[in-house]
Formats: sequence, structure tokens, C-alpha cells
Amino acid sequence: MLIPARFNGPPGSGNGGYSAGLFAHGENCEITLRMPPPLDTPLSLLDCQVRTTDGTVVAEVASEVEVDTVVPPIGYADAVEAAKGYPGFADHPFPTCYVCGPDRTDGLGIFPGRIADGSTAAPWTVPDDVAPATIWAALDCPGGWSVIGVGRPYVLGRIAVHLDRLPAPGDECVVRGALATSEGRKALVHTTLYGPDGAELARARATWIALPT
Repeated sequence: MLIPARFNGPPGSGNGGYSAGLFAHGENCEITLRMPPPLDTPLSLLDCQVRTTDGTVVAEVASEVEVDTVVPPIGYADAVEAAKGYPGFADHPFPTCYVCGPDRTDGLGIFPGRIADGSTAAPWTVPDDVAPATIWAALDCPGGWSVIGVGRPYVLGRIAVHLDRLPAPGDECVVRGALATSEGRKALVHTTLYGPDGAELARARATWIALPT
């Protein structure tokens, strides 16, 4: 396995969701990141661990994991309106993030804004090269932005995804995110991806970790 440099999250490391999607196998999988995923570095899966060639553990992989919480859908037009208030436009800890970085012209362009209940919503036009790892990436940042605040950056620590089906290239989808609990530096969030017809395509449960400030 290799995480190409364009799929970065924080500078110099892979986007957590995209990287986890590359590491996953099967439809119901949970990935725990043990270090920032390295870019352009050969990685292998051995004994449910993703490792570098020198044996450093990058991530742990668990299969047959249930993801049972769904963030309710909203309409595409409402998601477009929510995205106008995306806080990352004004203050973003990693503005070149492949998924939600406003400085990217070749990223996914998912800009989750908060709605009245504190959850997030974003419209998303599916790229031509959509793959399972793309869906994991799309399910990543919208959950994080339900807890990220000004001067309070978080990074992904663990994510579990249930993927029903891939959307088609060009589909106009909606991604929803919501904070479940937050304690100390850890936050549990949920995300759900909906297709153009409003049907659920995938859902995720993730733990985000606040970086020391």
C-alpha cells in the first residue's frame, strides 16, 4: 500500500479517513491510527497491523465492526446553505487537507457548516475516481467539524465505516456529521453519507483527538 502525497490531511501526513479507507478490508471495518500516516511510503498489512518496512506500526485493523448510529438527512439545498458558514473558510488548522481544505483545488471540496442543532452538513459532488477510500475520506472531516473550534485543532484517531454502496461520479450527495460525546481531549462523532435520492450510502463512527495547544 502507498498513500500518494496528494491525499494529505495535516501537512506531511495522510488524511486520516482516506488512509483508513486504504487500510480497510471488507464492508464493516474499524481502523485505529497509531501515528500520522506517512505519505509516499510503502506499507504492508500483517497480523491486523499496518506497518512500514522497518516494522513501525501505523494503524491497527479490526473487521466485523458494527456502526449503528445514523445522522438524519437534510435536503441538498439546505446542505449548500450550511456550507456557506463553513468555519474553515475563516480559520482552518490544515487548509491544504484533501477533504476539507479551502486552499485545495484538487481535493474533495467538502465544506461542512453547522446547522441549528450543532450538527454539520455539506454538499459533495462525487469525483470521477471515486473508490471506497474516497468514501472513508468523505465521512472523515464532517464529523471532526462538529467539534473543531477556533484555536482547538483535532485529528482523527479511530474510524469505523459501514459502506452500503458507492455513489456514481458526478452525483450530488450530502454528508452529515454530529458530535455524540466529548471528554477531555477525545470526541466521539458520527457521520452519514446520502445519495442524490436521499438514500443512505455509508455511515461512520469516529474518535477525534484534540492536539495539545
